[in-house]
Amino acid sequence: MVKKKMTIENSSGLHARPAAALVKLTSKFPLTKILLQKDGLEVNAKSIMGVMTLAAEKGSKILIIIDGQDEDKALNQLVELFKDKFGEDK
Repeated sequence: MVKKKMTIENSSGLHARPAAALVKLTSKFPLTKILLQKDGLEVNAKSIMGVMTLAAEKGSKILIIIDGQDEDKALNQLVELFKDKFGEDK
C-alpha cells in the first residue's frame, strides 16, 4: 500500500473534466484499489460520481491511497496528472 498527499493546483479545481481524466487514468489499473480522501470523505477514484462528491476546489488537499499489484506505477501516473494540473492552466 502506498499513500501520497497532493494539492489541487488547477484554477477550477476537480470539476467534471479533470475528474473524468482522473477516472480514466485510474481505470487503467483494474487490479489495483485506488481511493481518494478529502476532509474525512473517502471515495473510489475509479468512480466519476465519487470523485465529483469530493467537491475539491483549488488548494484542496487530497490523500491518494493505492493498494494492489500496480500501486507504484499508478501512484507515479497520478502524481504526474496532479502536477500537470489535469492538463489545464497551460
